Amino acid sequence: MNDIEGIDPSVPPSGTGCVECEEAGGWWFHLRRCAQCGHVGCCDDSPSKHATAHYRETGHPIIQSFEPGEDWFWDFSTDQLYGSGPTLAPPDSHPADQPVPGPAGRVPADWARTLR
Repeated sequence: MNDIEGIDPSVPPSGTGCVECEEAGGWWFHLRRCAQCGHVGCCDDSPSKHATAHYRETGHPIIQSFEPGEDWFWDFSTDQLYGSGPTLAPPDSHPADQPVPGPAGRVPADWARTLR
């Protein structure tokens, strides 16, 4: 998986939270990073599913978990999980003190009922 189309290890992540949720004042459950352009989006368990939307809009097929301690990759084009892959430009996750779900102050009290 190290020399696969759709991965650019030199591109840093777009930030520490979901780009679209940050712009709209939303919240997320877990974060995913596009391995091609660095876009950080929220996972499919999040209310807005921005990581999948990014794939549909751009065709960038591969994401990596942007959660601390996780380094797995997912290929949307094949629906395949990879346990590991190339090291991407740092940082490799959101800050460890950033809450999950997040961000702090925007997560509703009944957040668990809104997932999936």
